[in-house]
Amino acid sequence: MTVSTADLWDERGPELDSIALDFTDFGGKIAFSGPARTVRCFEDNALVKSLVAQEGDGAVLVVDGQGSIGAALMGDMVARTAMENGWSGVVINGAVRDRVELATLDFGIKALASNPRKSGKTGQGEVDVTVTIGGAEIRPGAMVFADADGVVVDK
Repeated sequence: MTVSTADLWDERGPELDSIALDFTDFGGKIAFSGPARTVRCFEDNALVKSLVAQEGDGAVLVVDGQGSIGAALMGDMVARTAMENGWSGVVINGAVRDRVELATLDFGIKALASNPRKSGKTGQGEVDVTVTIGGAEIRPGAMVFADADGVVVDK
């Protein structure tokens, strides 16, 4: 069952934050939800790759790439791994690559843009920390709801 973010906002507005960014849907699944797991990184996807290699248990990976579209934080192989490991979807404040292949996956992927440039692999960043994206604070474990209208998260 899919929950409409607009209807959810109408019902629970004061309990929610809305990420005020213009995301593009890159995956084949538009609506998804689950508890947040978070990563903060800059043009380096080693932590993203490491997390999605673990069992996702229906979680949504929220990646604060600090709004950089200078390098992709997810491509088709990392997205496929996330999908196969039971992640519900990913919200990326940054870029992806392999957009044609991403669109074939039954997996939710929202990001700012695409860029064919690979990211760094040094592992710089933080996992399971509170991040602020588009004016919304996302803490690990908070419920994230995404659809064609956008992304809302429990406060």
